[in-house]
Amino acid sequence: MSNLETLMRRGTDFLGCETAIMCGAMSWVSERNLVSAISNAGGFGVIACGAMTPELLDTEIAETKKLTDKPFGVNLITMHPQLMDLIATCGKHNVGHIVLAGGLPPKGSLEAIKETGAKVICFAPATALAKKFIRSGVDALVIEGMEAGGHIGPVATSVLAQEILPIVADQVPTFVAGGIATGDMIAAYLEMGASGVQLGTRFVCAHESIAHPDFKKAFMRGNARDAVASVQIDPRLPVIPVRALKNKGTEEFTAKQREVANKLDAGEVDMGEAQLEIEHYWAGALRRAVIDGDVENGSLMAGQSVGMVKAEESVAEIIAALISEAETALAR
Repeated sequence: MSNLETLMRRGTDFLGCETAIMCGAMSWVSERNLVSAISNAGGFGVIACGAMTPELLDTEIAETKKLTDKPFGVNLITMHPQLMDLIATCGKHNVGHIVLAGGLPPKGSLEAIKETGAKVICFAPATALAKKFIRSGVDALVIEGMEAGGHIGPVATSVLAQEILPIVADQVPTFVAGGIATGDMIAAYLEMGASGVQLGTRFVCAHESIAHPDFKKAFMRGNARDAVASVQIDPRLPVIPVRALKNKGTEEFTAKQREVANKLDAGEVDMGEAQLEIEHYWAGALRRAVIDGDVENGSLMAGQSVGMVKAEESVAEIIAALISEAETALAR
């Protein structure tokens, strides 16, 4: 067994795959084609449920199973109004791993997932939350830093890893995410105690990704400085920042926040409805970019590692390159 395999062993045993590289759940991108390709290449694909209904998720899981017999997971948003139904849908298909994202799991959700037999993975943006999740019975954690694409926290991956890994890595499998695009960085986090890593941006331009050609071109043209976090204009409206490539859509989101804040002031919506309206806005803006190719007005969610995405490759080539780089780094 190589040094890399040894360091990844806990992660691969937990996920049931050959390589402890998870694919971040990217709405409209992490669907049956990319998810199955990643799992077939030895990694761990994760379906991004996002705003899907239970019926749509049911179909997506079934279609993914037609394309791979390898393990894959499903990412569910904690604020989804039909979360418990989505959990039941995962249970119907015997999904082995469910990733909960977007905030604290609502009461009863962890128990519902455990009842299906699935393992629960949660995002831990702070040490206190990581400890709380472990006490609650969560099976694994993802430490994701602010370099990531999509919804982000305020702290850098390298800081979170130094702070959280020494405390939790020996208790539960812990995966590091945010700004990772090379095998050298994978090796570094594994040596710090991580059981594996999660990458999203690196896989957007895979041949198997259904992202529109213009969306992929925007990624290949982009650099780290182009991937900026959205601005929160009203402190009363707790909008989770989103990292995306700068375009007209970035400005339109600022206007959307003002619109929702005004509705909140007028009593037309409550806080929960306001947050859901923001989420639905992002889902629609992301679809316009990913599926329709409207890279000017849509949302180009991308991590700061986008500058290292220079060509369209197959998933197998991407994973093979990451593994080779990580092995070389460890040997060095």
